[in-house]
Amino acid sequence: MANETVLIVDDRRSARSLLEIQMRNWGFNPVLAESGAQGAGVLEGTRVDLIISDLVMPDMDGIQFLARAREICPEVPFVLLTAYGSVDAAVEALKQGASDFLQKPYKTEELQAVVKRALMGRNDPADEPEIGREFTFQDIVSTAPEMRRVLQMAEQVTAYPQTTVALYGESGVGKEVLARAIHVGSGRPRDGFVAINCAGIPAALLESELFGHVKGAYTGAERDREGIFDLASGGTILLDEIGDMPLELQAKILRVIQERVYSPLGSSRQVKVDFRIIVATNRDLRQLVRRGRFRNDLYHRINTFPITIPPLRERKEEIPLLVRHFLRQLRKDLGKTLPGVSKRGMDLLMGYDWPGNIRELRNSLERACIMVDNEPINPTHLCFLGGGRAGNRHRSKLSGGNGEKERLEYHISLDAEEFSLDAVINQVLEMTLARCNNNKSLAAQILKTDRRIFYRAK
Repeated sequence: MANETVLIVDDRRSARSLLEIQMRNWGFNPVLAESGAQGAGVLEGTRVDLIISDLVMPDMDGIQFLARAREICPEVPFVLLTAYGSVDAAVEALKQGASDFLQKPYKTEELQAVVKRALMGRNDPADEPEIGREFTFQDIVSTAPEMRRVLQMAEQVTAYPQTTVALYGESGVGKEVLARAIHVGSGRPRDGFVAINCAGIPAALLESELFGHVKGAYTGAERDREGIFDLASGGTILLDEIGDMPLELQAKILRVIQERVYSPLGSSRQVKVDFRIIVATNRDLRQLVRRGRFRNDLYHRINTFPITIPPLRERKEEIPLLVRHFLRQLRKDLGKTLPGVSKRGMDLLMGYDWPGNIRELRNSLERACIMVDNEPINPTHLCFLGGGRAGNRHRSKLSGGNGEKERLEYHISLDAEEFSLDAVINQVLEMTLARCNNNKSLAAQILKTDRRIFYRAK
C-alpha cells in the first residue's frame, strides 16, 4: 500500500501536521487541505487513493464534504474523524457512503487499522483480503449495543470449550457466523468446524449421520462408516435447528453433552467426545418443551450459556456497515466496479424491515449489483424488496452512471371502462409505494409531492 496518495482535510493545522507525519511514516503520499472546499478542489485535479476528513469544520462540515467527494470520485474510500460520542453523525456518514469512521482521541494503531481496512475495501478486487475475515471477533464490526453484548459474551465463552453454547435468533441473523467466530476464537483449526442441519436430514438418517455406524447395524449397512462426530474431533460441531431434532434422538444427544461419550450405531464401543458443542435454533424451545416436542432435561442442559442474536430490524444502524462489507465481497465475486449505494437507495435499505435478516440483505445486494452498470445502487435496483410485487407492476431503468438523471418508466394497465385520470394517478401512487416498500416519505420524494397524497390511493 506504499506510495498511495491520501487527502487529509482538517481546519486545524496541528491535526493536519500530525496526520501528515503518520501517513509519511507509513509510506503514503499525503496531500493537505484546510477546508472542505479546498479538499474538493484537490479531488477535481488530483487522483487520490484515500480521503481522511474531520467532521467539524467551518463553511463545509465533514458530511457535506463527503457528499461533494462522492460526486467527484465515488469510488475513493472516505474515512471520517469524529469527536467522542458523535455516533449519530458517524452512522449518517456511513449511510451516505463513508467507508469508515474513527472517534477522537484515537490510538495510532487504531488509525492504521482503519486506513488499511479502507484501502482494502476499494473497488479493485485485487485489494480484497485473501481470507474471509468475517469469522474472527475483531472483524465482526458492530455499532449496535445489543450486538456488542452478543460479541462480548461469545468472546468470553471461547475460553471454556466444555461449555455448550446455545444460539437463538431468527433465520438469517448470522447464527452460524457467530458459531464459527466462537470456534476460531477458541484456538481450534479453521477446518475443524462442522455444521449439520437437524431439520434438513430425515429422522431415519440423522442418527447415523451424527454417530456413524458399524457394518450390519441395519439393513444396507454393508461397511463401517464414520459420523459427523468423528469428523468434528478436535474441533467444533454446530447442531443447527436443534428444535427440529426427533425426540428419540434427543436422549442420545443429552448423553453426549452430559457424559461426553457416544457409541456408533450397532456398536457398544464408547468414543470420547473431543469437540466443542454449539446448538442453534430459531424456535422457542420453552414452548416446544411445554408441547412435549422437546425434552426438558435437554433444554436445560444446552441452555448453559444462551446467546440471543437480535434481528436486523432491531439494529438497523448496522446496515451501512453490512452493506459496505457485502459490496466489498461482491466486487470480488462478480468482478464488477460497484461505486456503492446512493443516499436514496440507502434510505430504502434502512426503511425496510428485513424479515430474512442479514441473509436477505446480502441476497438483495447481490441481485441489485447484477442489475447495475457502473452506477450507484438506487431504489429502482431494489424494487423487488417486499416480495417482488413492484417488479411485476412496473419497469424502470437508469439512463447512465456518469451524472445523467435517473429515468423511471411506469406501464399503466387499465380496462377501458376503468380508465380515468384518478385511476391513473392511483396506480402511479400504488406502484411508487411498492417501489419504496410502502415508505411514503421516500415515495413522496420521488414524485416531488407531499406524503399525504398517498392516503387517497384506493
